[in-house]
Amino acid sequence: MGNKNKTISFRVNEDAFDTLQEIAAERDISLSAVFRDYVDMLVAHDGQVEVLPEHEVPEQDSTGEDEWPPKVEVPKSFVREHERLELEADHLREQLDEYKQYVTHLRETLEDAEDGEEVIHLEDLDLGNETEREEDSSYRIRD
Repeated sequence: MGNKNKTISFRVNEDAFDTLQEIAAERDISLSAVFRDYVDMLVAHDGQVEVLPEHEVPEQDSTGEDEWPPKVEVPKSFVREHERLELEADHLREQLDEYKQYVTHLRETLEDAEDGEEVIHLEDLDLGNETEREEDSSYRIRD
């Protein structure tokens, strides 16, 4: 079977509901996502999670504990470089597709030529034997 999602239902008073909606609006996520985040955090910390209002959360101390939620500042140059690399990767994928189409075209052309007349590949010729080359001079090179 697969990993199936389950639904949990419970009741809260109207004030708590309004507060949860404000939290969801602040974080620009759905109310369900607020609960999913909380449940994920609760499971990840084996039920040892304390919910505090943001103004009561202690500041990061010198022990090196990370703040929650984590905040990372990314320089604009990094973002621009990432976007440039994405564009370059797209361009390279397009070129690869064009080369694949060209190879397919060449193979089809070669197969058509082999069907119509005999084609001898240069690597198949025995260039070391002078007498064979003089006897069989009916080869022609095609472009």
